[in-house]
Amino acid sequence: MVSLVGKTVTVLGAARSGIAVAPLLKNNGANVFVSDSAPAEKLTHECEVLNAHGIAYETGKHSERVYKCSLMVLSPGVPSTAQVVVEAQRRNIPVVSELEVASWFCKGPIIAITGSNGKTTTTTLVGEILNDARIKHVVAGNIGTAFSSVVHTVDKETLVVLEVSSFQLDHIQTFRPWISVILNITPDHMDRYEHRMELYAAAKARIFENQCDDDIIVYNVDDEWTRRVVQSARSQRVEFSTQGSVTRGAMLDGKTIRTILDGVPVDVLPINELGIRGMHNVYNVMAATLVARVIGIDLDTIRTTLRTFRGVEHRLEFVRELNGVQYYNDSKATNVDSVRFALQAFEEPIVLLLGGRDKGNDYTVLTELVRERVKAIVALGESAEKVENAFRGITVVKRATSMDEAVSVARFLAVPGDVVLLSPACASFDWFQNYEHRGKVFKELVQKL
Repeated sequence: MVSLVGKTVTVLGAARSGIAVAPLLKNNGANVFVSDSAPAEKLTHECEVLNAHGIAYETGKHSERVYKCSLMVLSPGVPSTAQVVVEAQRRNIPVVSELEVASWFCKGPIIAITGSNGKTTTTTLVGEILNDARIKHVVAGNIGTAFSSVVHTVDKETLVVLEVSSFQLDHIQTFRPWISVILNITPDHMDRYEHRMELYAAAKARIFENQCDDDIIVYNVDDEWTRRVVQSARSQRVEFSTQGSVTRGAMLDGKTIRTILDGVPVDVLPINELGIRGMHNVYNVMAATLVARVIGIDLDTIRTTLRTFRGVEHRLEFVRELNGVQYYNDSKATNVDSVRFALQAFEEPIVLLLGGRDKGNDYTVLTELVRERVKAIVALGESAEKVENAFRGITVVKRATSMDEAVSVARFLAVPGDVVLLSPACASFDWFQNYEHRGKVFKELVQKL
């Protein structure tokens, strides 16, 4: 526990994390001030929450008042490079993340899951296994429920399953999970990390920096950057691989997932019995299975959950079949690697909806997959021209000026036996509030066809 009694704390950002951490700080004795650069008309709900808690705030700017504090708490949406953050650090004001603050008040053991791709699916799956095993737990973090909003419900017997982003890890100090999971580290958010993979990888690696030798890290040994950063971990290593064997962890024996813990090999499930499709999801299943086995959950419960789990909303989510064409919503695919995994999950010809707010994407890594599997691309949003330039001459590319138009064009291009796939590789903020909003609109339009 960290004492905040009488301390003045500034919270930067009044989005989901900000309006969760502010009351937590106040309830623990701090004098709290929240500052958000967005105009008040875009923060109606957030302002209502802060007013209800009697918390002072400002909108539309970051005034000099933000620096009159002994601690600054950063919401994930505020970049470390923002002028207000740089200035706070210049003035020697400690800057921590909402994740860090919530961890100060957490009484239960933490399972923290990160990765460029698959962390929402894996976090949700771990939660489902715990639910089926009737183990007391909460699921929070980057998945959509701020850690700060649930930490007060956690006792020593409650497992805390957190999806953790690099943005949240950027400003930790003492955050220490009992089990940390790194699924993969592939190019993403390059605009936030100076287009330097080593900076992004270092941020991800912070998930285990406070772990000790009685903690555990579960990681993807097939992934180059993950394998590289884990070398500095002090925690016990548990590996998973689809490409080779492991001495402690999970691997494939033919088409069956096998775990080896304490020297004992156990076959878990053939991959064709999994409730979710795609080889990328085999990695996610392996990670979740290892977490469950480390906790001590029986194999029958794990197997049952793996068979019945159908994935998460906006992640290779089946929407409907119409006139022999299947429609899938993969709106959470906000980087190129996510799209690569999505394309590999289908054998059918694909009409791909691609584009949005570009984050420094290199689309060339998709060239061969697009050539082999994508019959047409509908280019979306701010990056439409970049998408068109990347794939002109490789497949048919059509531009759309709205999601409504994109769905109509895709329907025209698709024939029975095809898949229409929204897998944008980009952020959503050019046309939408977030990837959930984008996926919801896509699904509504598909259902109206």
